[in-house]
Amino acid sequence: MEEGSRHGYGNKGTVPWSMTLQLAFQSIGVVYGDLGTSPLYVLPSTFAKGIKHNEDLLGILSLIYYTLTLLPIVKYIIIVLRANDNGEGGTFALYSLICRYAKVGMIPNQQAEDEKVSNYRLQLPSSNRTKIASKIKSLLENSSFAKYMLLIATMIGTSMVIGDGILTPCISVLSAMEGIMQATPAMTRGAEALFADIGHFSVRAIRISTCSIVYPSIMLCYSGQASYLRKHMDQGPNTFYASVPDALYWPMFVIAVMAAIIASQALISGAFSIIQQSLALGCFPHVKVVHTSAKVSGQVYIPEINHILMLLCIIVTLCIKTSAAISNAYGIAVVMVMTLTSFFMVIVMLMIWKTNVFLVIAYIVVFGTIELVYLSSLLFKFKEGGYLPLAFAVVLMSIMFTWNDVHRRKYYYELENKMSPERVQEIIASTNVSNVPGLAIFYSDLVNGIPPIFNHYIANVHALHSVLVFVCIKSLPISKVPEEDRFLFNRIRSKEINVYRCVVRYGYTDLRNEHEPFEVVLVRRLREFVADEKILGPQENNNIQSGEIMVEEEDGDGVIRSDNAIEQAVNSGIVHFIGEREVIANKGSNIGKKLLINYAYNFMVKNLRQHTSKVFDVPHQRMVKVGMIYEL
Repeated sequence: MEEGSRHGYGNKGTVPWSMTLQLAFQSIGVVYGDLGTSPLYVLPSTFAKGIKHNEDLLGILSLIYYTLTLLPIVKYIIIVLRANDNGEGGTFALYSLICRYAKVGMIPNQQAEDEKVSNYRLQLPSSNRTKIASKIKSLLENSSFAKYMLLIATMIGTSMVIGDGILTPCISVLSAMEGIMQATPAMTRGAEALFADIGHFSVRAIRISTCSIVYPSIMLCYSGQASYLRKHMDQGPNTFYASVPDALYWPMFVIAVMAAIIASQALISGAFSIIQQSLALGCFPHVKVVHTSAKVSGQVYIPEINHILMLLCIIVTLCIKTSAAISNAYGIAVVMVMTLTSFFMVIVMLMIWKTNVFLVIAYIVVFGTIELVYLSSLLFKFKEGGYLPLAFAVVLMSIMFTWNDVHRRKYYYELENKMSPERVQEIIASTNVSNVPGLAIFYSDLVNGIPPIFNHYIANVHALHSVLVFVCIKSLPISKVPEEDRFLFNRIRSKEINVYRCVVRYGYTDLRNEHEPFEVVLVRRLREFVADEKILGPQENNNIQSGEIMVEEEDGDGVIRSDNAIEQAVNSGIVHFIGEREVIANKGSNIGKKLLINYAYNFMVKNLRQHTSKVFDVPHQRMVKVGMIYEL
C-alpha cells in the first residue's frame, strides 16, 4: 500500500511496478518540465548586472538549495501528497476530504447511506488529540461564514491554478528564448502542478521520479552553473548558454526550447484535473471531459478549456510581450496557490490527521514564512504584470460563483416545492389520470421527495406509465464510487403501482457510461432491487447493503406484482423525462440578483452547458423534455 493510504485515501489501488515506472517516466516531462527549465533563467536573471562578490553567488545557491528542498521535497512530496483523495490532488481534493469529515457542504443532500460507500469513510489515525479536532469540526459545521470561506478559498485556488495554465506556456517559451525571469517565482514554480497533476499519474510514480531523477539533476545543474560563475564572474547575465561548449550551443538551444514547450503542459494538465473536480461539485459550467487513457482514469482532456487557454495565451503574449512582466504575474499566482494549499493542509492536519499541535505550528512557521516572504516580495511587482493573475481570478471566480450560487438556489427551490409520497399516491388513485404501459424515468437533483417537474407534467398531460423511477444524479465528495455502491433504490409507498426513487452516486473523477449505457445499468439494478425484495421481503431488504438497496413500504403480494410489472414495462418501452428548467429571478429581486440569474447564468447555460441527455447518453427517440420555469 502506498504512503498516504494509512489515512484511507492514499492510492488508486494496486498498480503494477511496470505501470508505476512508466508513469514515473511520463511525469518527468508533464509534472516537472516547468521546474526542470528553471536553470535556463534563475541565475542569469539573478545576476543580470554581474557578480560583485563570490559570497553573493554562494548565498543565492544556498537559497536555491533550501527552496527546492523545503518546498517541492519536504512540503509536497513528504507532506501534501499524503493528503490526496484516492490518488487525486489539488485544492478540490483537499476540500473534498474536509467535506467528508465535517458537514460543510453548501447543498443539504447528505444521506446516512453515503457513509456506507466502501471508500467514503476515512480511516483516521488513533490519537487522543481529539479536543482541538472536535472544536474545529464544530466551528466549521455551525458557522455559515466558515462554510462560505472554505468554498471561496477553494474557488480562489482553482482560479489561480487555471490562471497558471494560461501564464505557464507564455513564461516557459519566452524565458527559454530570452532567459529573463525573477529568481523568486522561478524557484517556487513544477510544486503546485505536482499536487494538481497526481490524478494523471500516481503518488508513488511522482515520488520516484522526483527523488531519483528530477531533484538530483536540478541540483547538479545549479551547482555546475555556480562553479562556472566562480571562475567567470562576468558571465552572470548569460550563465546557462555561456557554460555550454560552442559545438553544443545550437543543439542545447533546441532542447531548451522543446523543454520549455513541454513544461507548459504541467499546469494545463493540472487545470483539466481541477476543472473536472469542480464540475462534479457544482462549481463550474458543464463542459465535455474526455478521458484520454484506458488504464489511468485521472488523465483527462477538456476541449473547450484547451481552446480558451490557447486564445488567452496568445492574447497575453501579444499584449505583454516580455517574460519579465509575465513572470511577475506567474509568481504571484503560484505562491498564492501554495499559500492556500498550506491553509487547507493545516485544517486537514488538525481536524483529520489529529497531528500534534507543535508539529502543525512548525509547519506554519517554516512554510508559511517562506511563502509569505515570497508573496510580499512579488507584490511589489503588482503594476509590472502582477495584476494579471488577480484579473484572471476575478473573471474565473465570477463564473464559478455564479454557477454555484444558482445551482444551490435551484436545489432549494426544488426542495421547497417537492411533492410528498402521499400526494403521489393521490394522483395515482385519481380517475382523471390515464394509465400508460411502459417505464418512465424522471431526472432531478433531489435526493428525497418528488421533484416539482412531476407535478408540472401531470397537470398538463394527465397520464402515468405503469412504472415510475425518479432518478437523482448525485456527486459525492470522493474521487470514485465503486460500481456496487453506485445505485441507491427505495420504493415510494404504493401497493397498487410501482413507483421508485433512485439516487445514482458518482465521484468527481468517475466515468459516466464507462462500459454500457446508463439506461441498461439502471434497468438491471432495478430488477435486482425487485428480486431482492421478493426473496428477502421488505423488512430484511431494508437492511442489506448490496447495491445500497433500501425499501420504504410494501407488502409481499405487491412485490410479486412488481417483478412482473417491471418486465412488462421494459418490454412496452422506456421514456426519459428531462426537465428543461429555465431559471429567472422572481419579481421582487434586486438588480444584482437579476443580473446574476437572468443574464450571467443563463448566458453560460446557453453557451457552455452539456445537458443531462448528453452526459448520460439518453436515446433521443425516447427522450421527452418537460419545460418549466423556476422563479428563484
